[in-house]
Order: sequence, then structure tokens, then C-alpha cells
Amino acid sequence: MELTRTMAYDSPDQMIFGSSIYPVTTRRGLKIGAGSVIPEVIVHPRPGTEVSLKNLIREYEKAYEDVLKRCVAIGIPQICLELEHVAQITLNSGWGKEIAASLAELTDQYRDTYGIDAVCKFTIADIRRPESGNMRESERTSSVLNAFRESAPYGDMIAIESIGGKEVFDHCIIRNDIRGMIFAQAVLGGRDMQWLWPQIVSIARESGCLPSGDTSCAHANTAMFMAGSYLDRNIPHSLAALSRAVSAGNSLIAFECGATGPGKNCAYENPVIKAVTGVPISCEGKASACAHSDFCGNLIASVCDLWSNEAVEHHSMFGGTSGAVFTEILGYDTSLMNSAIHRGFERELQACMINSDRYRDPQSYILSPDVAWKIGKSITESHQSYYTRARAAALTCGELIFGDPHLRLTGYETEALTGYLKIIEQLPEDEGSFIDICLCEYSQVKGFRPDSYGL
Repeated sequence: MELTRTMAYDSPDQMIFGSSIYPVTTRRGLKIGAGSVIPEVIVHPRPGTEVSLKNLIREYEKAYEDVLKRCVAIGIPQICLELEHVAQITLNSGWGKEIAASLAELTDQYRDTYGIDAVCKFTIADIRRPESGNMRESERTSSVLNAFRESAPYGDMIAIESIGGKEVFDHCIIRNDIRGMIFAQAVLGGRDMQWLWPQIVSIARESGCLPSGDTSCAHANTAMFMAGSYLDRNIPHSLAALSRAVSAGNSLIAFECGATGPGKNCAYENPVIKAVTGVPISCEGKASACAHSDFCGNLIASVCDLWSNEAVEHHSMFGGTSGAVFTEILGYDTSLMNSAIHRGFERELQACMINSDRYRDPQSYILSPDVAWKIGKSITESHQSYYTRARAAALTCGELIFGDPHLRLTGYETEALTGYLKIIEQLPEDEGSFIDICLCEYSQVKGFRPDSYGL
């Protein structure tokens, strides 16, 4: 597989929310990245409802009908309903088909009755377990691929949050081991995606739906959560920023294998993905506070095409059920963005989004479109291997953080980032030498099997 060598956007100034170079059209006719931002709502079932298929179908039907009713009630014209599989759906053959068919029927009912331009996205749970054997041959792997086949005929989009390399990544991040993190994300995660995604793309094409995208949730989002807030010091925030930069090269592989977008909502690296590929992306920020906190609640919307709430558990709130409430929040956010587009003030709104968060943290800084574009540029210029572009992305990320005098770092962060960059600079330039070192160093990590990655 040839790695990406060019940037889709000649300049970061060309990037804007609601528009992409390569918009997509779903099987139900919704255009994404074609001039407007569309809300994307994810509702999770309550614990205990996963005990039976009947209970889950009832839970999802109630949750997503409330979403669609709120669209009708306040006039939200377009909506993407994303259903992220809980493990039980992917594990149990037939569950994915029944639940997908149920949500598709509900969606089409509201489209036909009220004219809501609604579509379905199904994200399959990556239930593979490295410690249980070869991830390319296990029964769980077969269940994942079967769940794609069951859901794709009913969905407009399919996606996954793949976990390749997580066993090594988890071992390394708690040890502040940037070398091992790069190995886990780029070498292991990259090879896993290169094996997995052609199969997902084939299933999608056979079923007439879009192979949407992937995310480094298992890696960079773990780093983001561990970095925490200003009050936390589990790991430096600069380490989470470096992991995010590396994750862009990893998530890019799905698109190099044929994914079309929109990129997965929890892939905070998506501004880099959009800069490199030109595909539409989904993003989450302030409306995802129901699921977790971040430092870029406004900024991350600056180049989004779908605007998501990450996920909220189905339950009652004062304003209605949680899905309906977050639909309304997202609906008003996207209405504001679309009004700015239609009135010609999109650049002004984008500038406000970016500058409200740009210098809040290194993690938000590197997702500013101009910085994300430069990280993407370093990836395309170092296209010899997954490793070389990960190393280049990390070095560029660190240099950009240190290069902006307006981004103020604590002494702790400065010392940490300086140390990480010294380690990265001393790493081998070629992938083969790097792999040899890492196979020796991490061979005893629990659950790590080189044959799961073709090594």
C-alpha cells in the first residue's frame, strides 16, 4: 500500500466547517461536507438492558425516537443517528442485524412522515483481545467482521474504533515511554488497520453504505484522559499532545485503505486527517462534556462537518430524555454554524472558535487548523513507512509547541517535552531497525503477540 505523499489542502486557510474537498452522499441521500454542518447524536443504553436482544431493541427505539421527535419539535432538518455497539451486540450473532433493521425502520418512518433528513451510522465494537490469541484469527475477530456484515445493509455508514497495539501502548504510557507509544500506535496499530480496513471497505461497498472511518481512541484518547485537567499530573499534557500527533498517521491508514469519511467523531486528530485527505470529518467538543472533558470544546468545531455529543447514556432529564436534550444542543450549535456560512461570516465564527481555545493547552493548540495542517504536512513528507511519519509528526508537534511564544508551558511541561524530543531524535531513522529494537524491548509485555501484526 502506497502511503499518502500530498496534502489535499494547499493551505490551512482553505479549511472550514461544513465543507470538504471530497464530500460524500449516503444511501439515503444526505450530503456530508457539502456546505453545511450536520448534528450527529449517539445514545448509549442503560446498564442492564444489554441482557437480552428484546430489551436492547426497546431501549434503542425509545432513545432514538426521542431524538427524532425533538428534531420535529424544534425544526432540526438533518440528523445523523450513530449507534455504537455495546460488546453484547457484536458478540451475539444476529443481534447487529436486528438492531440495525429496527433503527433503520424508525429512521425511514420519520423521513417519510416528517421529511427529516435522517441517516444511520453503525460503529462496531472492537471486542478483540490481544491476550486471547492471534487477533487476525480469533473467534472474536470473526464476530467483529460478521457484525459489519449484519449492520452494513441497513446503515448509511459503518465505522470502528480499532484497538491494535493497545496492549503495548497501555504498558508504555504509564511508564512515560514515548518510544514504546510510537511503536504501539504506528507500527502495531498501523499494521492492524492495514489488515482490518480493506475488509471493512469491501463489506461496505457490497452493501451500498459508506466505510466511514476509524479513530485512535484506544491510544491518543487514553493519553488525553490520563493527562486530565490542570489539577492532574498522571502524565504530562505534552505527552498526550505527542500521542495525538502520532495518532493522525495511524487514523490516516483507514482512508489509505479506502475509507471515505466522515471520520469518526472521537478522533480528535481529525483536523489533521481533513487537511491531508480532504474528506469530511465528524468532531466532538463542548457537547461531549456528558462523556468526558477536553481542552478544545469550541476549537475542534472549526473544521467539522458532523458535530457530535460523543455519547450520552439514555435516561430522563428535566428537559426530556438525554438523547433529545443533546439533540437540541447540537441542533442549535449547527444552526449557528450554518447561519454563519449562509450569511458569509464563517471565517469570523471560525476565528472565534479557534482563538477561544488555541492557547488553553498543548493538546488544543496542535488541533488549530494551521498547526494541524503543518503536522499533516510532516506526515506526507515522511512517507517511507508508518514509523517514519509517526516520528516526524511527533518531532514537528514538539517543535511547534515550543515555537509559539504565546503558548505558555509550566516548568514541568517544558522539562517533560524537552526530554521526549531528545528521545525521539535519537530513535533510528528506518523502520526496520526501530522494529528490531522494540521487539526485543517489549517482547514480554502481557498479551503482546507479534504474529497478531504480521511481525
